[in-house]
Amino acid sequence: MSADNQIEALKLDLPPAPKPAGVYQPVLILGNLAFVSGHGPLLNDESYIMGKAGVELDAEAAKAAARQTGLAILASLRTKLGSLDRVKQLVKSFGMVNATADFSEHPLVINGYSELMAEVFGPEIGVGARSAVGMGSLPGNIAVEIEAIFEIK
Repeated sequence: MSADNQIEALKLDLPPAPKPAGVYQPVLILGNLAFVSGHGPLLNDESYIMGKAGVELDAEAAKAAARQTGLAILASLRTKLGSLDRVKQLVKSFGMVNATADFSEHPLVINGYSELMAEVFGPEIGVGARSAVGMGSLPGNIAVEIEAIFEIK
């Protein structure tokens, strides 16, 4: 099934593609690669899921924020590419979790994003290399920030 059809089949509600919060492009195409700038957990009302894992958010709430971040990334990709069916492969993702110094479940949190990519694109296309790290803070106190590189057709 195509990625665009999979979005519908899964009944996923993509938020509006986020506008840049600084001087950068949300998605930059270079040859056959799409570089996706850091995205946060944008909701449909254009607010963000905020908070620090280990204080305001438990691991499951932070994981849900990572999934929401994935939806924002998909919205930006679809806006830039015209169709998610142009994605050939998720190459690399870098997930950052706004977390306390003693929080240690960063990979579990970023799985919220990774599981979404596998659901939408399938395990062959939607699973790439990945890093998951903790940060002492993130812009605007957002819960998660993720950047990614996709190979495109």
